[in-house]
Amino acid sequence: MTSPGFHEEEALGRAYDARLMKRLLRYLRPYRWKVALAVSLLAAASAVEIVGPWLTKRALDEAIPDRDLGLLGFLTAAYAGALVMGFVLQYVQGLLTTWLGQSVMYDLRREIFAKFQDLDLRSFDRTPVGRLMTRITSDVETLNELFSSGLVSVFGDVFTLVFILAAMLQMDWRLALVTFTVLPFVWIAVFLFRSRIRDAYRDIRVRLARINAFLHERFTGMRIVHLFNREVADEARHDEVNADYLEAHLRSITYYALFFPVIEVFTAIALALILWYGGARIIDGAVTVGVVAAFLQYARRFFRPIQDLSEKYNLLQGAMASSERIFQLLDEPREVIEAESPMTLPHPVRGEIEFRDVWFAYGRDESGEWDWVLRGVDFRVAPGEKVAIVGHTGAGKSTIINLLMRFYDVQRGAILLDGVPITEVSIRDLRSRVGLVLQDVFLFSRDVAYNVRLGAADIDDERIRDAATRIGADPFIERLEAGYSQPLGERGASLSVGERQLVSFARALAFDPPILVLDEATSSVDSEIEARIEEATDALLADRTSLVIAHRLSTVVNADRILVMHHGELAEEGTHTELLAGEGLYARLHELQFASLPRPAA
Repeated sequence: MTSPGFHEEEALGRAYDARLMKRLLRYLRPYRWKVALAVSLLAAASAVEIVGPWLTKRALDEAIPDRDLGLLGFLTAAYAGALVMGFVLQYVQGLLTTWLGQSVMYDLRREIFAKFQDLDLRSFDRTPVGRLMTRITSDVETLNELFSSGLVSVFGDVFTLVFILAAMLQMDWRLALVTFTVLPFVWIAVFLFRSRIRDAYRDIRVRLARINAFLHERFTGMRIVHLFNREVADEARHDEVNADYLEAHLRSITYYALFFPVIEVFTAIALALILWYGGARIIDGAVTVGVVAAFLQYARRFFRPIQDLSEKYNLLQGAMASSERIFQLLDEPREVIEAESPMTLPHPVRGEIEFRDVWFAYGRDESGEWDWVLRGVDFRVAPGEKVAIVGHTGAGKSTIINLLMRFYDVQRGAILLDGVPITEVSIRDLRSRVGLVLQDVFLFSRDVAYNVRLGAADIDDERIRDAATRIGADPFIERLEAGYSQPLGERGASLSVGERQLVSFARALAFDPPILVLDEATSSVDSEIEARIEEATDALLADRTSLVIAHRLSTVVNADRILVMHHGELAEEGTHTELLAGEGLYARLHELQFASLPRPAA
C-alpha cells in the first residue's frame, strides 16, 4: 500500500454539516427566484406523476365496464397529455437546474481565483500547487453536481414520495399499509449501503489524490526520471497506485450492483403483496380492479425516488468534503495586511531605501522560537545609488528583496521608502515603484509582447520595442517567426535561458520603475549575454536606485557600495577597493572565487 504523502487529501468529515450547507446556500441567493421556479417545476412534475395511475383506475372502473368509448378516449388523451407535460416540465427543470449549477460555479471560481491572487507567498510555500489546482477544478466540479443534480432536484424526489403516499392513503389506506410493510427492510438496506459506500468513496478520494500526486511529480521531474533510468521502476509504482485506485472503484461499483437489485426485490415483494391482498379484497368486493392496478403503478414509482435519494447521499458527502476544503482556502487570513488608510507615494519617488534593525524569520524552530533568517539588519540606500548585496548561500540576500517587495512582513524593525514605512503604503503602489528581475525567470505561454507588458494598457508596442532594444533583446526577437507576436510556449520553453532573461529585463524596463532590483539576474546566462545585459543596464541604472544581488563578485565590482551578508547579519559594507583592503569576509570570498582562475603566462 502506498504510504500517505504531502499531497494527500484530508479525511472526509460528516456527510451533512448544517454550517457548511448554510454557507453554500448563500451562493444561490442571487438566483433565488430561479431556484423558486425550479422547485415549482419539480412540484408540478411530481404532481403529474400521480395522474397516470388515477386515470388508469377510472378507465378500468368506469369507462371499460360501462363501455363508454368517449370517456375511454378522453382518459387516454389525458394520459398522453400527462406524459407530454411531465416530459416538458422535466426538460425545462433540467435546463434550469443545470444553468443554476453552472452560474454558481462561475461565481465560486471567480471568488477562488481572486483569493489565489490575494494569498501571501507564504501560503504557496506551504501548500502544494496540485492541491490548489484541485480546489478550483475537481472540488468546484463536485459542488456543481450538488447544485445541478442534488440540492434542487432532491425536492422532486421528496415531492414524489409525499404525493404518491397521499394518493395511496386516500385511495385505500388498508392496501397502502400492506404495501408499506416492506419499508423498514428498505431503510435497513439503505443504511447498510450508505455506510459501505461512504468508506468506498473516501478510499476513492484518497487514492485519486495519491495517483494525481504521483503523476504530477513524474511529469515535472521527467528529466530526472530519464537521466537515472527510472522508467521501469516508476511504471511499476504507477501500476501499484493505479491498481489501488481501480480496487476502490470496483468496490464502489459492487455496492451499487448489490443495492439496486435489492431495492428491486423489495419493490417486487411490495407488488406481490398488492396482488395478494388486493386480489383477495377484489374477490370480497371491497376494492375494484382499478384500485389494485393504480397501486401497482404507484408502488413502482414510489421506490424509484428512494434509490435516487440514496445516490444523492453520496453526492452530498462529496460536496460537504469539497466545500469544507474550499471554505478553508477562502477563509485563510492574509499575513501581509494592507494598511486601513494607505499612503500614496509621491510621483516620482526619490528612491531612498532604509532597513532599520530588521529581524525576520520564515517560521519557528522545533522549540517554538523564531528561526531568524535576518538579525538586526541596518543599512540605507541613497537615491540613485547602486548597491550590491553579496554573501554565501543562505546568508539572507534574497530575503532582503522579499521584504522590500512586502512578499513577507518583518517581525521586528522597519523598512522605509523615502522615509515612509512600507507597511503604511499601498502594496500595489509600492510594487509599482520597484522593478524586480529574478534568476528564475517566469514567462507565460502567450506571445513576447504580452510577456513584456503583462497586459498593462499603458504600455504600447512602441514602448515594448524600445525597452527590448535598449536591453539588447530586439535582435533575437525579430529573428522569431512572428517577432513580438510569437507565442513562447509554457514557461517560455521555446527560448534559451539567456533569451528568457533578456525578456525579463525588457519587462522590468518597460514598466520604467524608479527602483530596480536584480536578484542573481545574470547568474544563468553566458558571458556574452551577461556582457550585453551589463552594458545596457549600466546606463539605465544611472538615474535609478538599484539593488544588485550576485554570487559572482565580478558583476558587482563597479557598485557604489557593497553589503556583505553573513548568517543573516550585515558583516561588512564599503566599496570593492575598501573591502579588499580591509581583508575581511569580502576579501576571503573574492580570493576563493578568483583563486581557481588560471594565472596569465609570464
